[in-house]
Amino acid sequence: MTTTTDTKHITVRCQFCAAWNRIDAARAADRPKCGKCGTPIRLDRPLKLDTDSFHRTIEDTDLPVLVDFYADWCGPCKMMAPLVDELAAEYQGRALIAKLDTDKAPAIQESFQVRGIPTTIVFRNGKEAKRRVGAVPKAALEELLKD
Repeated sequence: MTTTTDTKHITVRCQFCAAWNRIDAARAADRPKCGKCGTPIRLDRPLKLDTDSFHRTIEDTDLPVLVDFYADWCGPCKMMAPLVDELAAEYQGRALIAKLDTDKAPAIQESFQVRGIPTTIVFRNGKEAKRRVGAVPKAALEELLKD
């Protein structure tokens, strides 16, 4: 039996109504719904972060958070996108997979000294734990999520 102290949570903002939701990670695959608007929160695909949602999501999520720093115009980023999508589906409930468009969040890009894209950073307990720069195979992304 799992006690409440063992429960891991994911903190995300609803993409539709912008309400914050705290989700039990063990139930992530059950298609949780936003507590305010009732829209399903899809954790089987990368969560889009922005300037407003980035820090709270990273800091208040108990699971590792893998963030793909990308731009829409970036060719290598486009090559990695399907791999990041696969990772989100395979790791739901074990890690939160997210994306941050560096063109729309330059202050965050600068604060983490992201000089080239794609850059993938894994955060644990709100802090950067691992980083990889450049387009990498899926196995390299999975390696970043290992303890």
